[in-house]
Amino acid sequence: MNVFHKALLRLKPVLEIQSFKEDFLDTLKSPELFTEFSIPVKLDSGQIKIFHGFRSRHSTLLGPGKGGIRFHPNVDADEVKALSFWMTIKCAVAGLPFGGAKGGVAVNPKDLSVSELERLSRGYVRCIHQLIGPDIDIPAPDVYTNSKIMAWMTDEYCKLTGKLDLGVFTGKPVDFGGSLGREEATGRGGFYVLQTIQHLLGLPKSGAKIAIQGFGNVGSSFARLAQFQGHKIVAVSDSQTAIFNPNGFDVEALVKHKALYGSLRSVKLNNGKIEEDYGEVISHDDLLTLEVDFLVPCALEDAITEKIAKDLKAKVVIELANGPTTPEAEVVLESKKTVVIPDVLANAGGVIVSYLEWVQNRSGYYWSEDEVFSKLQHLSSKATETLWNTSKEKNCSLRTAAYLHALLRLQQAFLAKK
Repeated sequence: MNVFHKALLRLKPVLEIQSFKEDFLDTLKSPELFTEFSIPVKLDSGQIKIFHGFRSRHSTLLGPGKGGIRFHPNVDADEVKALSFWMTIKCAVAGLPFGGAKGGVAVNPKDLSVSELERLSRGYVRCIHQLIGPDIDIPAPDVYTNSKIMAWMTDEYCKLTGKLDLGVFTGKPVDFGGSLGREEATGRGGFYVLQTIQHLLGLPKSGAKIAIQGFGNVGSSFARLAQFQGHKIVAVSDSQTAIFNPNGFDVEALVKHKALYGSLRSVKLNNGKIEEDYGEVISHDDLLTLEVDFLVPCALEDAITEKIAKDLKAKVVIELANGPTTPEAEVVLESKKTVVIPDVLANAGGVIVSYLEWVQNRSGYYWSEDEVFSKLQHLSSKATETLWNTSKEKNCSLRTAAYLHALLRLQQAFLAKK
């Protein structure tokens, strides 16, 4: 079963507790628009290399499509469709006036020079510029893309359309129409969700043990805030290494180390600080099954399998990655009463601040960082409390509550247009 069909399985528990119009449900089973294309790029060597690109606009029931562009070797059509479906649900959960979209290119950007990466980015826009726009489909950064790539893409779009319209992409540099606070938005939004869940569960505000799988922008932003709040970050990992320290890490030292060396692989630890001969390198699977209060997956899909779920000891899982828990693992975690904060809620901070950036671009009025964070906290906490109340009322998981809430919003929009 491909990843898109697996994503649609998330609807099954919802349909068991709530009925929906069949014609409405049919609109969710395939994207409104999907395109696949080739991007010829001239390499620095003079050779022409063809890259495969994708864009999926899943739904515009609630507003323009919204979703990032990822550059990753494993990008394919089904993954992009699934991610666009999750964006439809995520925007509805967060209460945003957006539908879902997603895009990507099958490429390892680490294999490209800066100039090759720019040519690829601009080439991607040349292939889709007639399909995107601030009122149609608004891309943003995702895995292995960033504000610089968004700047190239925005510039290329403006050249092709003949007008300066900064609202077509979000996640741009602040000096080119970007919003303050966007870089750390996903991690910070996840932290606000953590705070709200702690309150709802009656847990202490500090002192929790946290393991974080994935120490890129999202994981490190979340870790900084959690440590500042008084929690212990006892394990972190990147694609190469997982490390464990029961006393908790000095997060800022880890961030500086990774920025300097590109990975955690060569880290030496002493009481959480990077020094000599202290700490423990563990397997990636061991990190996922540590006895901690919170497990925070921030990497790619399907990290928590059924096998991992059986050994998972965390009290709460906060999904800052997209789709890190398989449906089979979900069944196991529910039977163990593990609280899972679903991705469509936990990592919505990125799209919330993207929405705020889009609003600022459209109005020409820009907020301070504190104002952006205040709005992010309000929307994140409100969505968390809404789903918590729904899960209690319907006696269902938070994921089922999220999908139920999203489908009800989407069906209301569908019926309003009939």
